Amino acid sequence: MSDSGIGARVPRKEDHRFITGQGNYTDDINLPKQTYAYFVRSPHAHAKLGRINTKAAEAAPGVVAVFTGKDVEADGIGGLICGWMIHSKDGSPMNAGPHPILASGKVRYVGDHVAVVIAESYAEAKAAAELVEVSYKVLPAVVDTATAATAKASVHDDIPNNTVFNWAIGDEDATAKAFSSASHVTTLDLVNNRLIPNAMEPRAAIGDYDGGSDSFTLYTTSQNPHVARLVLSAFIGIAPEHKLRVIAPDVGGGFGSKIFIYAEETVCVWAAKKVGRPIKWTAGRDEAFLADAHGRDHVSKAELAIDANGKIQALRVKTTANLGAYLSTFASSVPTYLYATLLSGQYNIPNIYAEVDTVYTNTAPVDAYRGAGRPEATYVVERLVETAARELGMDPAEFRSKNFVTEYPHQTPVIMCYDSGDYQDSLDKACALIKYDQFEKRRASSMRKGKMRGIGFSTYIEACGIAPSAAVGSLGAGVGLWESAEVRVNPTGNVEVLTGSHSHGQGHETTFAQLVADRLGIPIDQVEIVHGDTDKVQFGMGTYGSRSGAVGMTAISKALDKVEAKAKKVASHVMEAAEGDIEFKDGSFTVKGTDKAMAFGEVALAAYVAHSFPTDQIEPGLKEGAFHDPANFTFPAGCHICEVEVDPETGVTEIVDWVAVDDFGNIINPNIVEGQVHGGIAQGVGQALTENAVYDSGTGQLLSGSYMDYCMPRASDFPEFRLGFTVTECPTNPLGIKGCGEAGAIAAPAAVMNAVTNAIGVKEMDMPASPLNVWRALNASI
Repeated sequence: MSDSGIGARVPRKEDHRFITGQGNYTDDINLPKQTYAYFVRSPHAHAKLGRINTKAAEAAPGVVAVFTGKDVEADGIGGLICGWMIHSKDGSPMNAGPHPILASGKVRYVGDHVAVVIAESYAEAKAAAELVEVSYKVLPAVVDTATAATAKASVHDDIPNNTVFNWAIGDEDATAKAFSSASHVTTLDLVNNRLIPNAMEPRAAIGDYDGGSDSFTLYTTSQNPHVARLVLSAFIGIAPEHKLRVIAPDVGGGFGSKIFIYAEETVCVWAAKKVGRPIKWTAGRDEAFLADAHGRDHVSKAELAIDANGKIQALRVKTTANLGAYLSTFASSVPTYLYATLLSGQYNIPNIYAEVDTVYTNTAPVDAYRGAGRPEATYVVERLVETAARELGMDPAEFRSKNFVTEYPHQTPVIMCYDSGDYQDSLDKACALIKYDQFEKRRASSMRKGKMRGIGFSTYIEACGIAPSAAVGSLGAGVGLWESAEVRVNPTGNVEVLTGSHSHGQGHETTFAQLVADRLGIPIDQVEIVHGDTDKVQFGMGTYGSRSGAVGMTAISKALDKVEAKAKKVASHVMEAAEGDIEFKDGSFTVKGTDKAMAFGEVALAAYVAHSFPTDQIEPGLKEGAFHDPANFTFPAGCHICEVEVDPETGVTEIVDWVAVDDFGNIINPNIVEGQVHGGIAQGVGQALTENAVYDSGTGQLLSGSYMDYCMPRASDFPEFRLGFTVTECPTNPLGIKGCGEAGAIAAPAAVMNAVTNAIGVKEMDMPASPLNVWRALNASI
């Protein structure tokens, strides 16, 4: 292994510009004659829109224009779309209500977009927005997930029961039969609390129109700029694709919330042509709380059937998922194919049946948030398994071992086919790391200090590398999810890699360069990664679902295969040898059995000099592209174990130890992988202990709309994470990698809640395990 090749702990190349303040984020960009947008947002969760009087705002200092939904409709601009079609159990398509970029007829959540004010400065736009007079007829708000389908009010007037779809997967009859013959049934009522993403950089956009070329440019905080361009062009109708450029520069975190196409960037690019000047919008944190797509928000009744030998025979779950007021870009896929298809967990469960009812409410739209369906599935499975072990009087590690999948490929009853893994190895290593056999001694020590100690397991699995076009297409995706790459070798031997993946914290500029440096035998500083600009990079599908490594890097690997093959042709011609005798290793082309050799840079130059090339055999230049569409998802898995101490007097929970042993296949850069695991655990712990998006049940007002009321985890909430790894190579990509970006967020909530409930001796408790909630659980019987 070289110092900069695959497997090396290479420092992140991109970090220098970030930590020295030289990053280039959307809000850092300022264009000539730029104006500023500020959105008038609904103060009501549900209301009919009456007259919108913009005259005073239009006359305010610095105001350039004020637009409402009527202006959007007059220009024939379409609404936002959901790109994943789900059908109900009866075969009917999902009920997709209208999603206008500026409200029309109704507002449906607090923060809904009513009008936009465009002015010479942000301050002037904000001040003028206060002068827009809007007449509202307030309607009853639908807020509660569990009762939305039976509420009297309708979020969308023509959609009955506020229901998007009633969906199911698995064999209902076979599952019912397994339950009827079970020796033991464990039942849990579970709530997966709503979360607000809170990326470090809020969303931002700049729309620009060039009258000379009749073309648009949108700078935006996007995880997938090509998909944004496709939707804005083909579905919303802003401009033809070749007349619309989307640039996503440095992006300060996304966690899924920047995958989607939002109203704000759409309005900015549309209105830029109307005012003839660039329009900039940057969200305030208050706007981010209100209008960024939220995550999770499930209510489930889950059951596990077990035979007399302690073997799981069936799992059954009924979930109601809240999708908010409108369907966001991928909202419908999250509680269906990204959730229920993972309900087998790491276990050999012969029968599974899941029903998912999705509902509209007068709350912010809900879509993918780090893990997207997989954390919800893991929470159901791992809470059930841990609780079942306790009810049966079995050690939770032993119960898991008894039920693990052990042979591959393994076909689950809910679509997924696991292709590799060794779950027992991860469990054993995690138990050894945390010294599980000494836990009761630690519990006794805590008791002597007046603390209650608990331990919780989470043996998770996830489907990553979200891609297989045939698979996702058959499941309702509107597009295939392959990835693209182009490798350009310059005459002097340095390399530019154009990737359809997008980096917003993952470290692609380092890991992708490591792959190229390793394959071509060149220094890593001779490799440049280019992404995020639809005019520079070929069409790509972006970054989400831990797909950049398994799918994006495989596309690069395929392009490198072609570069090497072409370079061998060039070398064979220059060195006057048969192409089959050319060998390439460590950056050098040699002729088998001779001392003839050419460095990679020499061959690159020869490819462009092209002296005496037989043009019918070798084209000049050294540039190759590739697309990769995998045959299957990848299946990272692992075991996280959390230990907590609870103060029974205050309900305060302290995480005192954490071990995680993950199987991500081959690892490109251990530093970056460990950082991803740390970040994922932190977000998962945040959900389990502190975070909770709460709406007033009567008015629909967001009660947790700032950091005063929405508690983010702090450094003091975490112990030192102790990590380990196992390796089973993924068989469906040449690099053997699986993906790591979401694992911590998937595993952590169940590990924490299993530990807390173990500590305080209760069966059921909803997240977050805040001091108040824990104290209440401890004192419920008083």
